[in-house]
Amino acid sequence: MALQSKRKRISHSNSQSKPSTSQADPFADGDGAREKFVEGSIRRIKMKNFLTYDLAEVYPGPNLNMIVGANGTGKSSIVCAICLGLAGKTAILGRGDKVGLYVKRGCSKGMVEIELYRTAGNLIIQREMNVDSNQSVWQLNGRPANNKQVEEEVRALRIQVGNLCQFLPQEKVGEFAKMTKIELLEATEKSVGPPEMYNFHCELKSFRNKERDLENVCKEKASFLKKAIQRNERNKHDVERYQKKKRHLELIQLLEKKRPWVEYETARKELEQVKKERDEVRKGLKELKEQRAPMLRKIQNIDNRLQPIHDQIKEMTAGIREATQKCKQKQDQLENKNKQIEDIKQSVSLKEAEEADRQKRMANTRHLIADLQAQLQRCGDHDDLGPRLDELHGQLRANQEERGRVEVERSDLRRQRDRDTAELKLLEKRMRCLEDMLNRKEEKLRSRFSDTHKALLWLRQNKQLFNGNAYEPMMLEIRVRDARHSKYIESHIPVNDLRAFVFQKQEDMERFMVEVRDSQNLRVNAVIAPQDSHASKPPSRPLEALSRFGFFSYLRELFDAPEEIMSYLCYQYRVNEVPVGTEQTKNMIETVIRDSQLRMIYTADEKYTVKKSSYSSKTISSNSALRPPQFLTVTIDAEERRKLEEQLRTVEGRVKDSDAQIAALQERQTKLDHRDNELRAQKKELSDLKGKRRQLEQKISTKQDSLKQMEQSAVDLQKIEQDSQQKIVTVHTHKVTIAVEFVQHMKRRATLSREKVCLSLETVALTAEKNKLESDCRDGSTDLRALEQKCADLDRRKASLLSTCKSLMQRASEICNMSPGEVAVPPELHDVFSMLPNTLEDIEAMLNEERTRAELFTGISETVVEEYNRREQEIKNLEKELEDKKNALDTYRQNISEVKERWLNPLRQLVEQINVKFSEFFRSMQCAGEVDLHSENEEEYDKYGIRIRVKFRNSTQLHELTPHHQSGGERSVSTMLYLMALQELNLCPFRVVDEINQGMDPVNERRVFDIVVRTACKGTTSQYFFITPKLLQNLQYADEMMVLCVHNGTHMLPPSEWSSQAFMRRRARQRPSHHGN
Repeated sequence: MALQSKRKRISHSNSQSKPSTSQADPFADGDGAREKFVEGSIRRIKMKNFLTYDLAEVYPGPNLNMIVGANGTGKSSIVCAICLGLAGKTAILGRGDKVGLYVKRGCSKGMVEIELYRTAGNLIIQREMNVDSNQSVWQLNGRPANNKQVEEEVRALRIQVGNLCQFLPQEKVGEFAKMTKIELLEATEKSVGPPEMYNFHCELKSFRNKERDLENVCKEKASFLKKAIQRNERNKHDVERYQKKKRHLELIQLLEKKRPWVEYETARKELEQVKKERDEVRKGLKELKEQRAPMLRKIQNIDNRLQPIHDQIKEMTAGIREATQKCKQKQDQLENKNKQIEDIKQSVSLKEAEEADRQKRMANTRHLIADLQAQLQRCGDHDDLGPRLDELHGQLRANQEERGRVEVERSDLRRQRDRDTAELKLLEKRMRCLEDMLNRKEEKLRSRFSDTHKALLWLRQNKQLFNGNAYEPMMLEIRVRDARHSKYIESHIPVNDLRAFVFQKQEDMERFMVEVRDSQNLRVNAVIAPQDSHASKPPSRPLEALSRFGFFSYLRELFDAPEEIMSYLCYQYRVNEVPVGTEQTKNMIETVIRDSQLRMIYTADEKYTVKKSSYSSKTISSNSALRPPQFLTVTIDAEERRKLEEQLRTVEGRVKDSDAQIAALQERQTKLDHRDNELRAQKKELSDLKGKRRQLEQKISTKQDSLKQMEQSAVDLQKIEQDSQQKIVTVHTHKVTIAVEFVQHMKRRATLSREKVCLSLETVALTAEKNKLESDCRDGSTDLRALEQKCADLDRRKASLLSTCKSLMQRASEICNMSPGEVAVPPELHDVFSMLPNTLEDIEAMLNEERTRAELFTGISETVVEEYNRREQEIKNLEKELEDKKNALDTYRQNISEVKERWLNPLRQLVEQINVKFSEFFRSMQCAGEVDLHSENEEEYDKYGIRIRVKFRNSTQLHELTPHHQSGGERSVSTMLYLMALQELNLCPFRVVDEINQGMDPVNERRVFDIVVRTACKGTTSQYFFITPKLLQNLQYADEMMVLCVHNGTHMLPPSEWSSQAFMRRRARQRPSHHGN
């Protein structure tokens, strides 16, 4: 074994080691050794107050660097130092998210210094981290710098700590298999491809997106251009029709301009004719009026004589009307007197009818009394009914008392049943609350682990398939007694076990896994409970012995679970041996660790893990904060649930007993009610017999009283008749007086009527004479009125024509845009008007014709022409834009073709080289594997990816490497061999792989180790860091590799005093026959 250097010192928080300088770089002498490093390799790593280190300096070799040390000594701290020292993000490490968390506890500042090899002079990067401000101070070769400058220097050396193909920390090992094919391709391009390969890939994706955008733009513009041309073709005919319509409209406008001038001239000629005719009519009218004057004077004299006669007739008419009114009043009074006489006679008739009815009712009452007395005699005497009624009364009282006792007893039972029912509902409500808590836990399981929930549903439906106990996931079966203690349980038991199913028998678990994992392809976990139960195994030390440290319970006492699950947890996670403490425990934690000899401790908010170094037998502890509980926060007391179920059964039994007793009492109550009804019917029958005679006696007495009242209410009809005759005589006397007054008024009305007739005859004679004169005058008046009407019509016509002429002149001037005062046709319109018709009829005919022709062009507007012209311009612009876009598209396609050729061919060669190495490595392990470039569509450059397919057994086919199909060890082997396949391509300065061999079986681990040594120790490869906590025996090593052993403890020698040669000499003297590797 070529153990070239050992220069690592780890300090612990409990150690007393002092900072010191490291020994000199073993590769610092000679140019030949310096040439072994590639550009960007790590020459030196210095850490001060960083994680577990006080001061340490590491000098890695140019090839394979194997960093070996026990768990917790600080191997991964070197990986953290490389990442943070090269400006990597804390998220890459998967640990703390703040740089201040990487400073050693108790220190305010920490420092990492990385020296990188460069042919032009090494680059030294220093990063100082401050805990309080969580900020970093950078230096490049001793000069202040910032984070961006450091990133640029690191990028220039092709260092990519964020690329899992180059830098694979312990917390990210599992994520390599989770990378998609696309992500793996990009990481590989960045890691081992030429510098321009990834840039070409990015350009191709960008060009393809732009090409797709341009294709869409060209399609849209071509479609829009085609539609625009089609629309313009459709509108072209409309534009031609619009031009024809416009010519017709212009001719109509000229006709409209000439028409007012023709109308004006016609109206002016008509006005002159009307003036002449009016003067002639006025002359004839004057002559006719002079001839009719004597006849009009005679008519006036007759009118003067008729007026007094008309006045007298009016007075006589008023007198006649008054006399008539008074006659009418007297006649109404006579009618009223006649009505009074009729009312008196009607009243007497009513009295007579009432008396006859009274006599009839009296006779009927006497007959009814006789019938009732006969019935009373037939009833006889019933004095013997009393004893029988008393006996029935006694039986009824006894029956009612029995009914009362039954009702009281039934009411008591009902109240008791109501109390039991209320208690039952309360218990059921409490049970539902517990069931709701279980449902909430199940809902959390469904939302976080859907496959596990599906398997849970299958298990519930198929429990009959299992011979032994099959338990649901532990998180559903575990019931924490106090929700505050859930954090201890969840921090102690891994999530994979919390969601695991627990089986009592091996064959049950195998049957379950075949169904849910193989058949249903669900990702679930299942475990077997130990054959010997550990559930009740007592702790090695009683809790009382630890109470002085503040411990109040062991983990097992904080929760309840079925016996098989508790046995598994005691066996696997020793929950019966892990104590839980308080703040007191935390405050005296150093004493607890030193004196209690416990391997795991829980305080109020932290978990402490205690280990003993196998080198110095020194105790090493680490602590971590408890994560908040997620699954066990819902607590259910199993004892409380058992008691609730027992109480439910007890109360349900009492309710059933009460229902049965109530039903029996109800039946008894029904029988008593029936007996009561029978007794009451008998009592009623006897009571009816006894009460019938009394009722008949009462009826006879009542009828006799009624008969006496009717006899006493007799009426004297003779007296009533005499009174009525006296009233009628009085009314007749009043009628005579009214009749005399009526006759007087009638005589006066007759006298006035004779006088009015005489005056009317005189009026008729005068009116006849007047009518004769008016008839003679009327013959002449007809001609006079005709002349007057004609003269008035001519005056109105003249005024109308004068107004029409003025308005027509004004309208003609406005239409022809003439100046005020102009009365002649403008010269520019003379020639045009001469070509048009000169009469209104011809103009109207031509206007109608032109309008009709213009109206034929319907649905056409000026906007159509404007739209047509605008679209013509758009078509020209679109044709130019489309040509430009097609040229640009051709340019992009040319660029894509050129870049694709420069990217795809080298990429295929690169992938083929990786595949050759990858397949060779797998064949050497008697397995099979291949790497290929995968793409569903050759033109979709963002869908290209690297596909890894492997098989570890001859009976299976090649399967793609995924996070779920292969086991953890198989994924680790595949990841390691892929990285080894990249190693010889040697385009990145170094690679880091942290504890990737943890999941491998010994056979695969030995094979992988041989491949790593053989590949990484070639002279053509880059630097390689392989971190592992353990190594198999009898491994094959190479002279080119360096083994860096990491030790931890307070008694470690300073680096300046450490000599690996002296150590090997002492070891050889102790075991002279030992020849180890």
